[in-house]
Amino acid sequence: MTLNAADDAASKPSPFNYILSFLLVSLAWGFTTPFIRRAALSYTAPIEDTSKPFVARKLRLLFLTVVALLRKPSYAVPLVLNLTGSIWFFLLVGQAELSLTVPITNSLAFLFTVLGEWGAEGKIITKDTWIGMTLVCAGIALCVISKT
Repeated sequence: MTLNAADDAASKPSPFNYILSFLLVSLAWGFTTPFIRRAALSYTAPIEDTSKPFVARKLRLLFLTVVALLRKPSYAVPLVLNLTGSIWFFLLVGQAELSLTVPITNSLAFLFTVLGEWGAEGKIITKDTWIGMTLVCAGIALCVISKT
C-alpha cells in the first residue's frame, strides 16, 4: 500500500505537537539532572568488606549502591522521568527531522538544566547565563528557519 501526498500530510503531526514534544523531551532530560545529582551527592556508600577479593568487593558495592539509590524517591523519580524522556526522544526521532530534533532537544535540555539547578540547588542565574540562554534560543530559531 502506498500513501499519496494527501494521506501523508493528514497523518503528519502538527507543528504544535512537534514543539510540545521537543519541550517535553528537553524538560525530562534537563530539569531532572540537577535533582538526580543532588540525590546522588547525598548518598553515603556502605563500608567495604576487605576480606573479599577486589572484584567481588567492587561488584557488591556497585549492586548495593544501585539498589540504595533506586530506593530513594529523591533519586528514583527524577531518574524515571529522565529515562522516559529518552523513550520520547526515540519515538520523536522516528517522526521529526533528525537535523532539527537533535540540536533542539539537546540545546533546550541545557536551558532546562540551568532552571533545574536554580530549583534544586538555589543557584543564581547570572546575567551572562541569561545572555547565553538567549543566544541558544536564537540558534534554535536559526536552525528552524533554515529548514523552512
